[in-house]
Amino acid sequence: MTTPAELAFDRTTLDEVQLAHLQRLLGTWGVLADLSFSDLLLMTPMAEGGGDDEMVVLGQMRPSNAPTVVQDDLVGEVAVADDWSAVVDALATGEASHGEVVRDPEEGPVRVQAIPVRCENVLVAVLVRLSSSAGRRPGHLERTYLNVFDRFAIMLSESTFPFPGEEVATEEAPRVGDGVVLTDEAGRVRYASPNATNALHRMGLYTQVEGQRLSDLGIEESAIEWALASGLPVVEEVERRPDVTVLFHCIPLIERQRVTGCLVLLRDVTDVRRLDRLLLSKDAAIREVHHRVKNNLQTISALLRLQARRLPPGGGRVALFEAERRVRSIAIVHEILSREPGDQVPFDEIVTSLIKMAEDSVVVSRRLQFEVTGHLGEVPAEVATPLSVVLAELVQNAIEHAFADFEADEGLSERTEPGTISVRLENDGAVLRLEVCDDGAGLPEGFDLDESQSLGLSIVRDLVRSQLEGTITMHDRRDDDQEGTTVTITLPIPELRPIGL
Repeated sequence: MTTPAELAFDRTTLDEVQLAHLQRLLGTWGVLADLSFSDLLLMTPMAEGGGDDEMVVLGQMRPSNAPTVVQDDLVGEVAVADDWSAVVDALATGEASHGEVVRDPEEGPVRVQAIPVRCENVLVAVLVRLSSSAGRRPGHLERTYLNVFDRFAIMLSESTFPFPGEEVATEEAPRVGDGVVLTDEAGRVRYASPNATNALHRMGLYTQVEGQRLSDLGIEESAIEWALASGLPVVEEVERRPDVTVLFHCIPLIERQRVTGCLVLLRDVTDVRRLDRLLLSKDAAIREVHHRVKNNLQTISALLRLQARRLPPGGGRVALFEAERRVRSIAIVHEILSREPGDQVPFDEIVTSLIKMAEDSVVVSRRLQFEVTGHLGEVPAEVATPLSVVLAELVQNAIEHAFADFEADEGLSERTEPGTISVRLENDGAVLRLEVCDDGAGLPEGFDLDESQSLGLSIVRDLVRSQLEGTITMHDRRDDDQEGTTVTITLPIPELRPIGL
C-alpha cells in the first residue's frame, strides 16, 4: 500500500539526487524540531498538473520537548499559496521569510518561518517552522537552542545539511532532550545543558566544563575532534568507567564552508548496555542449555543403539532402533537451537538433517532418491520439535512400507528405476503445509488412518492433531492413476506470545 509520503514524493519534479537529499533530511530532522521547540513541515512545488500556486507537504515533524501546534497529519496534502505566503516568498527569493497562518480560528494565528532548502545549490524545498504566537520570554537554554537552530537554517540554505550519506536516526540515537554540549571550532565547550551535565557527572566529571576542552578534563573527545576536522557527523560510545557508557553524537556546524563549532548530543546508555550484556549472557546460557540437551539426547541415542545391537533380530531390536531414531530427530532441533536460540527456528536446516538421517537408514533393496522442494522458513520453536518428529516418522514410514515388496526379489533393484520420496514444503505466512510423497506400493486395501495400529502413524496423528492443532490426510495416488502415497499435513502458525504471558 502506497503511503501519503510516497504519494507526495511522486507529485514533484525532483530528480533522484534531490529526492535522496530530502529523504536524508526527513530521517534526521528531529534534532531541528527539538532545537526550535516547533513543528516542522517540508514543502516543495507541485509537479506539472498541479496549480502554479500549489505546494505539496513531503514531511512533518513534531518536537519532543514542546507542545505541538498542528494536530493534523498534513503529509501528502496540497498547500495553497494564498494560505502560505511566507513559503511562496522563500521559494521566489531563495531567502528565509516570516509570516503567519491560521490553521484553527479558535487557536489563533501560528507563526511561520520559511527556510529555503538547497541541494547542490539548487533550491528544492522549504522547511516550514510553525510555532505559537503567544509565549513567555525564553531562558538561557531556549535562547541557546534557538541560536543553534538558526545555524542549521544557514546550513540548509547552503546545501551543507543534511550531510551526504548520513543514516536515519535510530531509537538509540540521542536527542536534544537527552543532553546538549555546544563547542566552538577549537573544541572548547561553550554550553552544556542540565541533562548533559548530569551525563558528565555520571562519567565522574564534576568541574565546570564551559571554556574548557573535554580532553583537558579527562574525557575522550576523539569523536568531537574528528567531526570538527572532517565536517561530518560522528557517533561514538565513550566509556569513562567500566560501568558508565555515554553515547556521543557529534554534528559539525558549518557556515560558508567553514566549520564553526560542534553540536554534541549526549545520552547515558549505561542501562541499555547493561541490558545488552544481560541479553548476551542469556543467549549464551540458552545456547549452552540446548547444547547440553543435544549432548544428552545423543548419549541416550547411542545407548539405545548399543542395546539394540546386543538383541537378537526381532521386534524388540526394531523397537529400540525406532526409539533411537526418534531421539535423534529431536536432538537435531536442539543442535540448531544451540546455534541460533530464539523463538523462531530455521526449519529448512532441520529438513536437510532429517533427510540425511533417513538416507543413512535405508535398508530396502530398491535404490531410493530423496527430493525436497519449497521452504518453510522460520517457524516457532514450539512447532519445530513435534514437526521434526512427524517428518522423520513419515519419511521412515515411506522407506519401510512403500518399497517393502521389492525386497522379495533379489536383484530387482538393479532392473528398476530408483524409488522417489519427495518432501514438499510451503509457508504462506498463516499456514504451514508439508507433503511427503512416494511412488511406491500405495496404501493397503481398506486403510484408515484413524484405525491404524502402526506406532509411527499413531505418533504422527496425535502430534499433528493434538499438539500442533493441524490436519493430516493420506491419499492413495492410484486413485489418480499414479503410484504411491501422498501424506499432507496442514497446520496454522501460532502467534508468538508476549514475554511473561
